[in-house]
This record gives sequence, structure tokens and C-alpha cells, in this order.
Amino acid sequence: MSFANRVKLLKTAANQEILKFTQQPEVISFAVGMPAAEMFPIEELKHISNKVLEEAGNQALQYSTSEGFEPLRELVATRMNNKFKTNIRFKNIMITNGGQQALDFCAKLFINDGDTILCESPTYLAAINAFMPYCPNFVEVPTDDYGMIIEKLEEIIQITSNIKFIYIVPDFQNPTGRTWSLERRRQLMAIINKYEIHVIEDNPYGELRFEGDALPSLKSFDTKGLVIFISSFSKTFCPGLRIGWIAAEDIYFEKFVIIKQGADLHTSTINQMLIAKYMEMYDFDANLEKIINVYKRRRDVMINAIKVNFKKDIKFTYPQGGLFIWVELPYHIKAVELLERCLKDNVAFIPGDTFFPNSQVKNTLRLNFSNMSEEKIREGIWRIGKVLNEF
Repeated sequence: MSFANRVKLLKTAANQEILKFTQQPEVISFAVGMPAAEMFPIEELKHISNKVLEEAGNQALQYSTSEGFEPLRELVATRMNNKFKTNIRFKNIMITNGGQQALDFCAKLFINDGDTILCESPTYLAAINAFMPYCPNFVEVPTDDYGMIIEKLEEIIQITSNIKFIYIVPDFQNPTGRTWSLERRRQLMAIINKYEIHVIEDNPYGELRFEGDALPSLKSFDTKGLVIFISSFSKTFCPGLRIGWIAAEDIYFEKFVIIKQGADLHTSTINQMLIAKYMEMYDFDANLEKIINVYKRRRDVMINAIKVNFKKDIKFTYPQGGLFIWVELPYHIKAVELLERCLKDNVAFIPGDTFFPNSQVKNTLRLNFSNMSEEKIREGIWRIGKVLNEF
């Protein structure tokens, strides 16, 4: 079989492979960033499904426009403007099959073989996988607790050719859980305006804030139309509906629509209508607040369990929202080896090396706290701590 060259670059995502193992009921999984299924509004969706089918069944089950269901686009634009301080028109919102499809579309729009993508170090694994088939060069920009180190970013820009875009997850980043400070956001926008480089702002977690003040999006500072904003309802509502979106200026939006038409024509009509109807009939923010309260408690339980069970020389982040905690082990402990031994005790996580497109960082790991109960979090962290004590 003669496959395209890009197929040689494809790799199965590590978290998806571990997901197969974690489907076993006895396994405590901190591996995959899944929401808490018990928080899904199932009864409300039963009611809404009937309403949608009764009121507009023919439309819900029919083909629809590539741009998306207009009432949902209007709701998304309004929500973005209220939550992220943007000034987006609904005509610049395109509905996608989750945020992952939006990442793939950005790759199709911008990347030629050998182009350069700048990203945080570490960065989101599925973004690496979305960009990789288009054969870019990844350049990792050093980060700290406040985001990219801007001086390092500018140094890299000055010596790097063919930069197509900077990929950033500014709020409760996957995998570290860190959030860019307001100052860093402003500094970044000054840099991209100076050099006129595009930014892909991936923000699926921004509304999952447990404490502190919400910060404006990078898109809200965008005066030259250089920021393309991506988000989804996967973390704030239900991932199985696969509803995400792209917010982009006209010149890019028109191209995204053409790309969408070549990919799948349009996103599921009925799923778009279900979310729009839910937002019309129920209090989306009240439901989100319930989710936030659950995740905050689970974060606190995990942080406390780490403090009790992990060695004192192990570092970890304290996220103010989102789904993840990043752990840095002593250099002599390889996260992959730790995982192999933890799997024997039926507890799983994601080794951190997969989140670095170039760097060989072996002593980090990502823990998800949203999907397991508080009891299982305590037990799982105790199991990992027990294995750590054997190193």
C-alpha cells in the first residue's frame, strides 16, 4: 500500500492509547482530560431533544450551512464578547466539530512544508498532532508561571524564518494548568503587532475559573486581525456533541468556510440546535457554576493528596481553573517508567514528554482532576506516591 508521505508522520496519541486501558472499571485514571460525566444535563437534553424535533425536526435532521446554525453563532459571539472582552460579530463565527477540527483547519490554512510554528514549552499534545501532518518545524518558546517569556520569544522571532503562527493556550493551559498574566498578554500582543505574526489562541478552559479575576483574551487586544480564536463546548457542556468554533476576521473566515466544505460540509445540525435550545431554555451559567464547584473541590483534594503522599522535592502547579496539574519529578525519575509501574497498581496519568515537540524532557507528568471522584483522587494519588517512594 502506497500511503501519502504525511501518513508517516502520524502517531497514535498517547492519551488515547492509555484511554483504552482506563476503560477498565478498576483503573483510577488521571490520564485523559475528560469532564465529569455525572455533570452532563441529561434530563434537560431529553426534554430539549423532543422540543427541537417537535418544533423543527425537518430542519434539525437536514443539511445546513458550513458556517453553522445562525442562532448558535449569535449566542457564541455574545458569550465571547461578555466573557472574553472581544468585539466579535456572529458573521465571524464558524461552528466546527470540536476544537480539534478547528486546529486542523488552521494547519490547512497556514502551514506549508518547512514552515515554522512557535509554541509554548510544553504545549497541547493534540495540537502537535493536528499540525504535524503538514510538516512544520516546531520551535518551543521557554515559559514560566506567567506564560511565554517575552524576551525569549522576541529573540527567537529575530533569528527564525517562515514563522506562520504562534500557538498558545493562555488560560489554564493544557498540560500545565498555568495562566498567562495580564502583563504577558499585553506584551505578546505588542510583539505580534510589531512583527505581524498570526496567533492561534486556543481557549477551551477559560470559563472554568475557580478563583481570581477573569482575564481578557488575546483576541480582545487584537487591533490588526492577527488573532484567530478557537474554543468549544466540550469542557463547559458536553464533549460528545462535538461543537466548537473558530472566530476569525473576514479574510480568514472565507477560507475556513471553503476548508470546512471540503472536510465535512457542515457540523451536525441537530447538535447545534440542541445547544442553542439549551441556552434559550436553561441557565447555562448556573450549570457551569455547578461544574466549576465540583472541579474546584477535586483540585483541592488532589493538591492536598500530593502534599501528603509525594516526596517534598517534587514540584507541581496550582491551577486557578481548568482540568490539569503539572508535576515535575526529580531528574532521575523517568515518568514513563513511573507510569509502567503505576499501571500495575491500576492508576494512570500522561507522561509529560509527549507535550514537547522537540525537547527531551523525561521527568514530568500531567494529572487530570476533573473526571475522578474525590475518593478515587485520594486513593490514586496515594498509589502513585507509594510507587514514587520505591525510586
